[in-house]
Amino acid sequence: MRLVPARDDTDLLRLTAEESLSLPERITMLAIIVVLVVGDVFGILFTPGVNVPALLLSIATTAAFALYLWSPWIATAALGLVFGLSFVTGTEFTVILAAAVAAGLVMRLGKTALILTYLASFLVATAIVAYGDLGTPVNVGIYLIIATVSGVIGFALRVASARGRRLEEKLVIQAEQEREAVLAERRWIAGELHDSIAHHLTVVALHVQMLDDPTISKDSQEAIRSAAKKAMADLRFVIELADDGPRASAVQTGDLAEAIDEARSEIESAGHAVVSSGDPGDERLPRVAEIVLARIVRESATNILKHAGHGAVHIDLDVDDEAASLSIRSPLPATPRRDLPSSGTGLNRMAERVIGASGAFSAQAVDGDWQVSAKLPIT
Repeated sequence: MRLVPARDDTDLLRLTAEESLSLPERITMLAIIVVLVVGDVFGILFTPGVNVPALLLSIATTAAFALYLWSPWIATAALGLVFGLSFVTGTEFTVILAAAVAAGLVMRLGKTALILTYLASFLVATAIVAYGDLGTPVNVGIYLIIATVSGVIGFALRVASARGRRLEEKLVIQAEQEREAVLAERRWIAGELHDSIAHHLTVVALHVQMLDDPTISKDSQEAIRSAAKKAMADLRFVIELADDGPRASAVQTGDLAEAIDEARSEIESAGHAVVSSGDPGDERLPRVAEIVLARIVRESATNILKHAGHGAVHIDLDVDDEAASLSIRSPLPATPRRDLPSSGTGLNRMAERVIGASGAFSAQAVDGDWQVSAKLPIT
């Protein structure tokens, strides 16, 4: 969904586009038009000696106002035509008064071209009424004052309508931003649960299968107990982070050395030798890089426990003055395991974390091994 930014206050003063009446304005205008038309019809039907042509022209004038509901240009042209006919019926004063009132509608609905055209036409019409040979003195100032007041009211309504639309746009944008924030928070919680708890549950699932072996059942029970305890601690941590209330625990440190030691213990308990190199405590390693690499180690350990074949696992860390590089290699299985399926979420999460830290990430098969590589800049 593409949202249009709310307009600035200066846009409210621009008259470059035609406007339309709001529903309450339409209802009010139609009600007034109906009352005027009904009054003229009753005058024709029930008033003896009434000037029928004058009343018919009055109805035509009212109908011209009704056209402003659809097209200000057509309505203004119709009003000009009625003004010309008013000299035939002797009702030019009534029509020029109606034209003065119509200035409000022109300012409310028209764009610059129509407003200027209407202003020029109205001045010409008042000049004709004032200086024409009508035999009746005319106070043109009254009509100009009425037109000015009507125009100011129309412009004020136009500004109010524009501000109302701008507020609606802001509310729509705010609602969309709030919805995106909720979705982002949900994605974050889901990612945290996957990164922390899925690993421990994988350890539990792996060691449950080893409980039938009496030689390692005790070690498996201890591994299950430890993984379950860690999973509960991580679950409480995620809940506290998602809670708006006071938090009892600090943010996880993401200690890389601890993550490597934990991965080594879990992988070795699953029957794999672990060969590691590099110093995870290197002082040149920035905190952000350490946290990201610790997550990659934990997620890779989860995948190794699920999918690795027989053979040694290599964890290589290389830190220099420009970048920190991590490589984790594990042997591919002869046949894929079906009892511990994978959704691929872990790889996506690792890639997002590395790329989000301006690094490079790859995960692919290399010479019979599955290799996960990450390189983060040191800044």
